[in-house]
Amino acid sequence: MGNILRKLTWAGYRLTTLGLSKGPHLTRYYMYGHLSKYAESRSPELKVLSISRSERLARLLGFADPQIIDASYPDYNILRLPFKEGEFDAVVSDQVLEHVEGDPQRAIDETFRVLKPGGLALHTTCFINPIHSGPNDYWRFTPDALKFLAAKHGEVIDVGGWGNPYVWLFVALGLRFEPMPHARWHPAHWVATKNVRRWPIVTWILVKKGEAS
Repeated sequence: MGNILRKLTWAGYRLTTLGLSKGPHLTRYYMYGHLSKYAESRSPELKVLSISRSERLARLLGFADPQIIDASYPDYNILRLPFKEGEFDAVVSDQVLEHVEGDPQRAIDETFRVLKPGGLALHTTCFINPIHSGPNDYWRFTPDALKFLAAKHGEVIDVGGWGNPYVWLFVALGLRFEPMPHARWHPAHWVATKNVRRWPIVTWILVKKGEAS
């Protein structure tokens, strides 16, 4: 019965969103839209380090593909990055920190080590979320936790989270990874943009590295 309901819901969702412009899936929609306001034209000689396939965050900040250096696990470990100090103008990680098999503070510190003074570090992760492998799942972070881990490295430009309890009804119906419509009249858009601060499903922090970090 559950599978039949999910299939009917999926078919109904596809029908009601047919022809509509869409964006990222449910748990990324608000966050990516929010972070896109920091996009700007980036000089071609600048480099951004993408931790474990976080290229989309780099593009959100305005970096082009030739500027993106990917460091994906297991070939690269965020706890021991094989790059020199101050090598990058930005470092991004998208839903990576919860999978770090080790000290999250060390992981954050390492990303700032390879970042130039004045460079940007953008990390997104999760708080209220089911256990998910990738390859393993160890940590959860509130916005305050991210601020605690990163604030000593420079100026916190943005720290926050997005979520609401209605998300889990959509997840139960099998719609978590469906692209969300931009049309404000659609119920999925309402769920994807409603933010209840005590229910952060995804969290993020954007920091500008200080001179003394």
